[in-house]
Amino acid sequence: MGSIILEAREIRYRYPRGMEAIQGMSFHIRKGEKIALVGPNGAGKSTLLLMFNGMIRPDSGTLLFDNEPVSYNKGSLRMLRKRVGFVLQNPDRQIIAPTVYQDVAFGPVNLGYSENEVKAAVGGALRYVGLEGFERRPPHQLSGGEKKRVAIAGVLAMDPDVLVFDEPTAGLDPSGSEDIMDLLDELNQGGKTVIISTHDIELAYPWANRAMLLVEGKILQEDIPEVAFGNPDLIRKARLSMPTLLELYGEMGKRGLSLPDRKPHTVFEMMNAIDLAFKTSPYRAEPGSITIGDVDNLDRETLVAWRAAHPRTAIGAMGTRAKERASQEQLIPEFTYGVIDKCILRALRGQDSLILTTSSMAGRVLTRVETYCRESGNTIRVASLNPAAIP
Repeated sequence: MGSIILEAREIRYRYPRGMEAIQGMSFHIRKGEKIALVGPNGAGKSTLLLMFNGMIRPDSGTLLFDNEPVSYNKGSLRMLRKRVGFVLQNPDRQIIAPTVYQDVAFGPVNLGYSENEVKAAVGGALRYVGLEGFERRPPHQLSGGEKKRVAIAGVLAMDPDVLVFDEPTAGLDPSGSEDIMDLLDELNQGGKTVIISTHDIELAYPWANRAMLLVEGKILQEDIPEVAFGNPDLIRKARLSMPTLLELYGEMGKRGLSLPDRKPHTVFEMMNAIDLAFKTSPYRAEPGSITIGDVDNLDRETLVAWRAAHPRTAIGAMGTRAKERASQEQLIPEFTYGVIDKCILRALRGQDSLILTTSSMAGRVLTRVETYCRESGNTIRVASLNPAAIP
């Protein structure tokens, strides 16, 4: 991970005529991390997020951004809010303009961008979140997931270093939630530091690099997710339940099964642990292959020709732009979440897959497959539909 970008030193905050919401928190966040603040309602998650871009000022203690104490004058707050983008839990509270274009343009206009710079920023942000062509749409006509993406585009148009999301999947159905979490992964892979708050420990456990368990304005535990969520006493104190996979791993260990030291974060990793415990192999045939298609650099003719030659090969779409491209080409992806692991499992059963993804995510696919092969001793062939797909 990179250098420290956000740091808190004994920060405290009490709401007027209310409880002390933040009670002496100290922590740091590094560039490129994926951080989950997890806790029940009233734990202080949203209050802490609001501090990150200066919407709330600590009563005491110090908040630092990029190693400099946050100054709360107008100019400093303007720059902080450009570099730390905040996406509210309810997009209806964030979307204020009569059209999508005007809403996404609000930030760049207020930062003094020229007309051409505003157009470029808005166009790029809408393309990134898969809403190109929505510029003239009234936001009130959009679905919940589309509104959430408009809110994200409004933040991306200012090109922040840090993205902060308060309950990013609130109010979304499972498919919409998958789309948003995929987008957060894509943003992180592109170099953004991403911080979320959630009470959903099952969401946070496989997603985060590091987690903070919060209760009543205090940090109970701060560590990698398997440690942060691995203490039953602290989990009970936080009025949460241990992640299902972590609990299952613990129960298997209690029964004397020989398990890998690395605790599973996904169903795929749990299946690997079970294979090792029972000395079984998922292989049923010669392993299949995984082909990577970078939709940012993939022409239509190549994709159509590949599909014609491989009509039965399963397709996974990873990221918002990949899903949009699949829809444009009238392809129906079998997998839209947990794509890499599901395609590895198919390969182990002797079946081929195509993963459509973006330039920023293609390297993640390759790294994940290579890591699995190195750790398991199995071999899975990886090919590219276009030269730019594999770095």
